[in-house]
Amino acid sequence: MARFIFITGGVVSSLGKGLMAASLAALLQARGYKVRIRKFDPYLNVDPGTMSPYQHGEVYVTDDGAETDLDLGHYERFTGVAARQSDNITTGRIYSNIIARERRGDYLGATVQVIPHVTNEIKDFALADTEDLDFLICEIGGTVGDIESLPFMEAIRQLRNDLGTDDAGHKRTVSIHTTLIPYIAAAGELKTKPTQHSVRDLTSLGIQPDVLLCRVDRPLPEGERAKIAQFCNVRKEAVIPALDAKSIYAVPLQYHGEGLDAEVLRAFGITDAPAPDLSRWDDIIDRLDNPEGEVTVGVVGKYVGLPDAYKSLTEALVHGGLANRVKVNIKWLDAEMFEHPEAEVAASLEPMHAILVPGGFGERGSEGKIASVQFARERKVPFFGICLGMQMACIEGARNTAGIKGATSSEFGEASEPVVGLITEWMSREGLEKRAAGGDLGGTMRLGAYGARLSPNSHVATIYGSDEISERHRHRYEVNAHYMPALEEGGLIFSGMSPDGTLPEIVERPDHPWFVGVQFHPELKSKPFDPHPLFASFIEAAVKQSRLV
Repeated sequence: MARFIFITGGVVSSLGKGLMAASLAALLQARGYKVRIRKFDPYLNVDPGTMSPYQHGEVYVTDDGAETDLDLGHYERFTGVAARQSDNITTGRIYSNIIARERRGDYLGATVQVIPHVTNEIKDFALADTEDLDFLICEIGGTVGDIESLPFMEAIRQLRNDLGTDDAGHKRTVSIHTTLIPYIAAAGELKTKPTQHSVRDLTSLGIQPDVLLCRVDRPLPEGERAKIAQFCNVRKEAVIPALDAKSIYAVPLQYHGEGLDAEVLRAFGITDAPAPDLSRWDDIIDRLDNPEGEVTVGVVGKYVGLPDAYKSLTEALVHGGLANRVKVNIKWLDAEMFEHPEAEVAASLEPMHAILVPGGFGERGSEGKIASVQFARERKVPFFGICLGMQMACIEGARNTAGIKGATSSEFGEASEPVVGLITEWMSREGLEKRAAGGDLGGTMRLGAYGARLSPNSHVATIYGSDEISERHRHRYEVNAHYMPALEEGGLIFSGMSPDGTLPEIVERPDHPWFVGVQFHPELKSKPFDPHPLFASFIEAAVKQSRLV
């Protein structure tokens, strides 16, 4: 019988609810429990797929093709449990489902209202497929007091009543509220009043928190902790201070040290939980704290002003460093700065031990990315192209080694030599998928896990240790297989193809120390305790390069 943990936030946004949910799940896992995490997003978009990364950070894609919130990436990285479409719901999707049912007449003429119809939909989402779980953690996006989050708050209030207690009389739901305790420099004090007001707002909605996670930038004095407990009607031990950590991977150990997992279990009435095995987290921190060297990777991208746009990529590079026991310094480089006539491409890229061109959409910065590919190819610097980065590698190869001077992508406009083009049909798990050039943008890409076959003697087959792989995709355009012979004549080998042999998945240059482009997003499957083999190998190549310069 699953137990439910609801996580809400107060005072301000960006307090790290997602990291807290992931860390708590990791701690419960370390005690032997089976855990899954879900995210409720209050915005009206059906999913984040059409939102600018500057609005909401990266879009995290699951094996089953869902475009979801970036917090699901944290959930996967910390637990190793593959996220699913059913682990992220938005207000937009909820209303879309309800309105579709109303149009079909499913409500038999009833007046459709927020209560019970919207709240029932939210509750159904929370309860689905939980039979084999010990704990389900539900993170509510936004901040207490937001108008758009009210239906979610009402739904979890109802669930506390609906689920009640188990056969032993222990409750099946626990509420954790994350707040901020600001330090006022002029007064020289930590102020607890915002937390008191936030908890009062939450209790006014019928939800009494069992545990308070208090973000602070300095140690929380025992007197202040006792004061918060008294005014917020919780045990003093349930007021958990959360200081900034040196790494997100230090958070589980830090929260365990403050007693978060023990207090959550106590709130459920669980007194016989096994002690946690935190050895793998200890190993991760040891590798982070005691590197045997460092490398610098230049990431030439479009959204470099907001690192959250490349969150999974950043973490996968860190994981590659963990695999090689080195510190990875990431240098964010705006691709547009390489497009000016006076651009000093070499001056910017020469200090790099490796160059990575990540995924993205649109023409802006594309010529700068192509220039960085050319630099990496000519100077024999390790190069990794992901999604659009692979496409730019193919265009660069077409122009400069295959003699196709007009090579470009049809994504950027009319193309006489469309080395990259819009794919209008492909085979998915459900069968043949078709897409119109002028159709909807949302949900119309090649999304989710697809298989690929690797050339047996290729570099990537050696890296993976297998001839068959499955990786996650998110793109509308593909490298045009018509140009494969010319590109291979120029030294760019297609070492990975879709199982039917029609869609290029991986390219590499055998005459280069490390030059790989992939159409998929390997960063989505990398974990600190299980680094993705491509990132581990890429950073290994960067280490070798660092010894040459």
